[in-house]
Amino acid sequence: MCNLYSITTNQNAISALFRVVNRYVGNLAPMPGVFPDYMAPVVRTGADGRELTTARWGMPSSSKALMDATKKRAEKLQAKGKTVDFKELLRMEPDSGTTNIRNVKSKHWTRWLGPENRCVVPFNSFSEFNKAEGGDIWFALDESRPLACFAGIWTNWTSVRKVRKVRHVTTSMPS
Repeated sequence: MCNLYSITTNQNAISALFRVVNRYVGNLAPMPGVFPDYMAPVVRTGADGRELTTARWGMPSSSKALMDATKKRAEKLQAKGKTVDFKELLRMEPDSGTTNIRNVKSKHWTRWLGPENRCVVPFNSFSEFNKAEGGDIWFALDESRPLACFAGIWTNWTSVRKVRKVRHVTTSMPS
């Protein structure tokens, strides 16, 4: 999954394609670069039907990711000669979130896989970093970069940034 995409289609076109009932995005300006932790439009099902809203890209980290981060932090502190209370360090570990979900069969993600947490994430193109090519390689359905979408899941979540988050789960792009 990429860590950069673009959405430049206007909200009227997004609303028409996804049959949106309510819009909560204000003046949705073109976004030529959407990175993890950025606010971006999503379409989800609300109480009155489909709604176009914005959410921040990211979901809560798994307990394994938090454990790994805490172990790394503990090792750094111990290397400096400091005493570490691992249990307390784990409790205080900040959760900055996860931006790519690669295994939806993981127990961590199953609580958010129901219809109430599903969304689609509109995009026109996305990129993959390619060092050999000197940077980002952009992909779209065709050269006109028509509106498309990623499948996603979302949840209300308080992270170290204390904002609502959204996560994109992608399927294979059409050939």
